[in-house]
Amino acid sequence: MSGIEPATGRIAVRRHAERGRYDRGTIDAILDEGLVCHVAVNVDGQASAVPMMYARRGDKVFVHGAVANRTLRALRDGAHACLVVTLLDGLVMARSAFNHSMNYRSVVVYGPAVEVTDPAEKTAAMRALVEHVAPGRWEDCRQPTAAEIKSTVILALSLDEASAKVRSGPPIDDDADLGLEHWAGVVPLALEPAPPIAAPGLEGAEVPGYLAGYRRP
Repeated sequence: MSGIEPATGRIAVRRHAERGRYDRGTIDAILDEGLVCHVAVNVDGQASAVPMMYARRGDKVFVHGAVANRTLRALRDGAHACLVVTLLDGLVMARSAFNHSMNYRSVVVYGPAVEVTDPAEKTAAMRALVEHVAPGRWEDCRQPTAAEIKSTVILALSLDEASAKVRSGPPIDDDADLGLEHWAGVVPLALEPAPPIAAPGLEGAEVPGYLAGYRRP
């Protein structure tokens, strides 16, 4: 998916259409930086939205959970999903209350979810989930057992219907407000890791370099 025109009307950004992005480079970069998605789905006739860990691998986004998870069960039964990832980059302080905003990057993905059932593919998806959170971790921890893999549901959503929306830059004040003396500008925000805290009872193991110097892409 590339260019200015969206692939379908469902993913078209209508409010502030100039902020819409439909190229895979922008979409992939936002998904690869984020850590938490929200998945909205109709569960037994009731709207439901839950936060989930996710990972992108190629043209798919993977989510996972327990077999009894209601949201995943609804998706396995054929319900369509709306998956959203948002990165907050700053608070936009305008001279007027009406024009306050936020700088952000977000991705919305629509479509059905396909269950990953092949054991090898499930293991690869689980690896992607772990590596998305902390690259290098998969080889530095115990691998999942066959029973653990069997008890986990992994679903894949295609990125065929996906769009991004991005707001950046200073506040946009009305011309009549530009002479006001109220402070205006942007308060930048970023996800900053603190030093790792060892688990109780851990002895002799040093903090791995990929955690000591942890950063999001």
